[in-house]
Amino acid sequence: MSEAKVVDHRYLQVARTLRKEIVDGVYPVGSQLPTEHALCERFAVSRYTIREALRRLREDNLVSSRPRTGTLVVPRPSSDSYVQHVMSINDLLTFATGTRLAIESIAMVTIDDELAVRTGLTTGEQWLTVRGFRQAESSEPALCRTEYYINRAFAAVGRLLQRHEGPIFPLIEDLFGLSIVEVHQEIAAVLIAPGLAGGLDVEPGTPALQVQRTYTTSDRQVAQVTINTHPASRFRHSMTMRRMKG
Repeated sequence: MSEAKVVDHRYLQVARTLRKEIVDGVYPVGSQLPTEHALCERFAVSRYTIREALRRLREDNLVSSRPRTGTLVVPRPSSDSYVQHVMSINDLLTFATGTRLAIESIAMVTIDDELAVRTGLTTGEQWLTVRGFRQAESSEPALCRTEYYINRAFAAVGRLLQRHEGPIFPLIEDLFGLSIVEVHQEIAAVLIAPGLAGGLDVEPGTPALQVQRTYTTSDRQVAQVTINTHPASRFRHSMTMRRMKG
């Protein structure tokens, strides 16, 4: 293994340890983290490694660092305002507002070749899989079929889902003290498979739009992949684009 990879692994390890301690309240909001020198001694790593770890915590909006004041633990911004700022597409998650997810199954599954093609995940890995139908509060039929594939490292979030109605990734952020920094979205035209037609109250072969989103953390981990299958008549995507000046 190259020296660069060793350094990368060590600063991520330090960042994860400090992140967990912040989330667990070892370092509450407003408190100061130990000095770089103290952290170097604790983790037996170089100052460069500690600085990279602290940079990662700043990217996660967990701490702020200023000259002569050290590194302070700061309040996390609300998930809603964060999503709107990062995505800049107001309706990306609004279908979840005023709706509920009727969960059919929650299980740990091993990604097979077919799932690897559908999700972009690696064959043989284990992911927490949540499947169900998202429904409006006061109307039928279901708006879409929803599949969540959640990184095994964050599988503990599964115990909260039966009482949760909104998107899952804010729960992952709050439970594990990290930030989703990138959401990659793909929209494809598909036909409703016979196995989904009944739950969506449509005929097999009905045109649909499949929206797949991959959520990546600042550690460059894929935290979650979501696949929503919408009958075409129940989906609308809106986006505003502006010409850049210059």
